Amino acid sequence: MVPQISLVVPVYKEEANIRPFLARAEAVFEKMEKTYEIIFSLDPSPDRTEEVILEEINRNPCIKLLLFSRRFGQPAATMAGILACTGETCVVIDVDLQDQPELIEQLYAKLAEGFQVVYATRRSRRGETWFKRVISHFGYTVINKLSDVKIPRNTGDFRIMTRRVIEELRRLNETHGFLRGLVAYVGFRQGFIEYDRDERFAGKGNYNRLTGSFKIGLNGLVSFSSRPLFMMSIAGFILAAFSFLLGAWYVLQKIIGVNLTAGLSTTVILITFFSGVQLLGLGLIGEYVGRIYDEAKRRPMYILDRKVNFGEDANADR
Repeated sequence: MVPQISLVVPVYKEEANIRPFLARAEAVFEKMEKTYEIIFSLDPSPDRTEEVILEEINRNPCIKLLLFSRRFGQPAATMAGILACTGETCVVIDVDLQDQPELIEQLYAKLAEGFQVVYATRRSRRGETWFKRVISHFGYTVINKLSDVKIPRNTGDFRIMTRRVIEELRRLNETHGFLRGLVAYVGFRQGFIEYDRDERFAGKGNYNRLTGSFKIGLNGLVSFSSRPLFMMSIAGFILAAFSFLLGAWYVLQKIIGVNLTAGLSTTVILITFFSGVQLLGLGLIGEYVGRIYDEAKRRPMYILDRKVNFGEDANADR
């Protein structure tokens, strides 16, 4: 039987959150009276996360496990779960209970209004610092100004998608796995619900808030727009014109015999400035070339060690 809802849960070092999460998620499905499957996508963890999930599989046959050969990261784990799911709809959620499983009922009900994707927008974020919120706001602003697709503000991966969207994601076959950008690129009619995000139930997050946010933001920008390269071209033209005018200014001083810009500091500042701009441009080009290189190699986004409690027709070997 095809389940009505597939729940995809990427996990890494989350042994304390597995059982509380399942208790709440299963209660939601029982209340909704919907058939379901719960797919844990597990990066190999040094704690007992795998053992806890296997124990829960013995208790509930609707729970499944994807175990990777090494740690590939949350984006790859999320995409693996989505591509392996068999449900009519798919919900992506974290296991730490910051995103409440009880909201699945609202997400599912919203689909009845004709939406293909319904994402959860955060009204508030408990436990997050002002610095994290500023970085998030700035990142979404930059991406939406420069990117070819618009990514909703204050959203994560917590969303529900129909089977039609899942199949379109399968066709994209990209290696970066930036789900928010891929879903925005696919399009279709998309709606949202609002909620207040909770603090983690247990343990510490495995996500570096500064470098992780920067990496995700850069990935979203570079993967869905070439405008940064155009902007660097414009900057290069402007700086070249400025250099020409500056050179003309120095020639004029020689002609009139008056030194109006004495001192070494001006030269040092100009050299440092132009060098910084050049390195920035090279770094930006390197980001694009690196992604082209990754796509050209056609390496899989992830490698599975094994699948637990999947049927023979499970399509998870990407």
